[in-house]
Amino acid sequence: MTKMPPQCENLQAQVDILLDLLHQEPSLRTEDITSVQASLRKAISPTFEIVFAGAFSAGKSMLINALLERELLYSAEGHATGTECYIAYAKPDEEKVVLTFLSEVEIQGQITALCEKLGLPIAINVNNSEVVNRIRQECQTIITKEGGESKSDRAKQAKALDLLLEGFVGNRDRIHTVNNATYSMEQFNFSNLKEAATYARRGSNSAVLKRLEYNCNHPLLEDGNVLIDMPGIDAPVKKDAELTYRKIEDPETSAVVCVLKPASAGDMTTEETELLEKMRSNPGIRDRVFYIFNRIDETWYNVQLRQRLDDLISSQFRDTLKVYKTSGLLGFYGSQLKNTSGRDRFGLDTIFAESVKSTGISEDTPQFVYEFNRYCANSGKLSPSQFQISVHNYETPNQNYVRILADQGKPLIQQLIKDSGIEEFHTAITRYLQEDKRRELFSNLADDLQPLCISLRKHYQAVERDLDSQPREIETMKAREVEKLNQELQQVGQEFSQHIAEEVNQLVTNCSDAFETDFRVLQSRMIRRLDELLDTFSVEAAYSRATMNHPRNATAPLIAVLVEALYYLANELEDILVESCKEVIHRLFQNIVERCRKAEFYRKLYRLLGNDGGIEQQLKQVEKAVSDALVSAARIECDRFVRESARFYDEGTFSIYQFRQTLQQTSQSYDIESMIEAEPAIRQLLKLDFEPKVFQTIKRNFRQTINQTLKTNLLPMAEHQADEILQQYNQARAYLEQTLEQEAEEKLARNQRSLSEVEQKIAAFNQAVEGINSCLQAMQLYDHVLPDIPQSDAVLDAVVITDSDTKVYL
Repeated sequence: MTKMPPQCENLQAQVDILLDLLHQEPSLRTEDITSVQASLRKAISPTFEIVFAGAFSAGKSMLINALLERELLYSAEGHATGTECYIAYAKPDEEKVVLTFLSEVEIQGQITALCEKLGLPIAINVNNSEVVNRIRQECQTIITKEGGESKSDRAKQAKALDLLLEGFVGNRDRIHTVNNATYSMEQFNFSNLKEAATYARRGSNSAVLKRLEYNCNHPLLEDGNVLIDMPGIDAPVKKDAELTYRKIEDPETSAVVCVLKPASAGDMTTEETELLEKMRSNPGIRDRVFYIFNRIDETWYNVQLRQRLDDLISSQFRDTLKVYKTSGLLGFYGSQLKNTSGRDRFGLDTIFAESVKSTGISEDTPQFVYEFNRYCANSGKLSPSQFQISVHNYETPNQNYVRILADQGKPLIQQLIKDSGIEEFHTAITRYLQEDKRRELFSNLADDLQPLCISLRKHYQAVERDLDSQPREIETMKAREVEKLNQELQQVGQEFSQHIAEEVNQLVTNCSDAFETDFRVLQSRMIRRLDELLDTFSVEAAYSRATMNHPRNATAPLIAVLVEALYYLANELEDILVESCKEVIHRLFQNIVERCRKAEFYRKLYRLLGNDGGIEQQLKQVEKAVSDALVSAARIECDRFVRESARFYDEGTFSIYQFRQTLQQTSQSYDIESMIEAEPAIRQLLKLDFEPKVFQTIKRNFRQTINQTLKTNLLPMAEHQADEILQQYNQARAYLEQTLEQEAEEKLARNQRSLSEVEQKIAAFNQAVEGINSCLQAMQLYDHVLPDIPQSDAVLDAVVITDSDTKVYL
């Protein structure tokens, strides 16, 4: 048996070192380490959980019994139980069972679900013995009508409900209302595993058990192997089915024995298809799946079933080698027959004693006996030259069974076991668990680590090459920096120009949140100011201004009052638009300057020139130019407000109607009183004229004016300034010469530190890889060893400047 070698004891720490090194490199943090973590957990886990999953009646429990050659789990036709069964290894003298019962609430839920499926009353009280007895009678009636408990799904469900009710009544003192009660086998006064298993295997008891934990002695369970039998994926209680699906998706699940029913049903069910999909989604399982087509004996008697199964396997399972055809029933009981003889009627008086109940005239026939006689008579699996067998109609099934075995003996039993496929599956899973499991887990881990190690190796080697290519002397480094100066200035200028172009594009496409907020404030101020002007407009003041302009006249026409109002409103709106415009532009350029200061090109400029190369000064000049241009545009825009709207006097409009009504009102007298009385109408008339004009300005015209003004001022400035930055080469060189020596010293020291760090990382990497490879080699996985990093011969010398002519190399 392949067990964990001592060379693998530090595997967790060694893999953690590699993952930590990977995390330290920002450029490699995007590497997916999920598969590595999952495969590592599997490789070092003390347990290897193998889940047997499938539909009810697929034969999961019988298959486990056959593998262990011990009748541990309850197995019967139809919907058995929702019990979880965990079977782990124990030494011969330490075998035990722990039993956990369903709560009363959970049992009530299962009863309700089954009653609903069977069309029985669902509101029953399980503590009412009369009701329970009546429901059990209904179940027996259904079973009788269906022709037996195994003849239909309805009969199987009725049998399941009957067992559930019987189990609840028989174990009432052990079942708690809400909590799940747990008992050791000693609390039941069981002296050994067989007694406990016999109790748990009884159908009525199994029906009310939530979980069984067996610890038994069997070589298949060594090395942490745990067999897990879960409820059927088509369980009548949805919660039981979900429990199985969750276990399939659980990262602790290591392998799955998928027990399928097409051998007896003909096709894959919806639940079985979903099961396959969930298995593929669990990275902890990978391809560790055994596909078992159980009840293969059904195809021996039905050519159509056999053909459909062969077609299914060839079409959907052709890419997997772990496909087996079995008959758990024949294989398990066949293995048990090896220890029987004619003295106990080949198990009828021992193995099948509970199933063989005499009614006085005849005795019941166990299911296995029926299938055995059928196998002998009609399967076509037995060679007539080797086995001359006849099944007599004048004998009972039990008599035929005993006679045939007495005549044929062990050769027939061996052939039965071979034809059941259990022996082949048992050999395959034993070989996998005892010989291949560990090697596969470690090879999976190595395969998952391989790309991460390659990425780290390439990264470290690239860093080493880059550091090795750096100058190793101060003067050489200074010369290289000066050589790059012109290119760096050009690049900085281009980056500034591109930065401004992106700023402008953000503005003209309405993508600058800050500017959009400021512009909406401008719009709101214009609208509020218009409302304030209209609300506070004084006809008396306008009338006074009109008469002051014409001293010879003691009255003024309506049109003169409107003219004064138009000038007044237009000029007041101009003031607010000009003021708001200045504020918006000032805040815009403040934000542009702040973003420039945070940009990488700005930091480079200060490094190269010791200043910003005139960027902020240029932005201030552009700000003034843009502000002046927009103030002028605002004045022009508001000056146009003096003119009435183009269609203000059109026939049929509300404005001309309002004008005529106002004129009629003001014409009642020639003094100011009529004008004052018409003030509300005049305000309404002004509102009809000004609101569309202001809306046109702030919603349509003026934003385009701002966008165009910014674009025509900022973009040329950016191009010009980029060229100006390039022209400052001499200043940059003079400045760098003052600072380069110190920078070169710092860079050499930084390079030395970087090289030292990368060498330490390489050493840690190689040490971890060496440890992992030692483990892989101990597992004889020579083709999966991980790549290390060869030690580089290049060493970067550290330089300490002692004076202008002397260099000391460390």
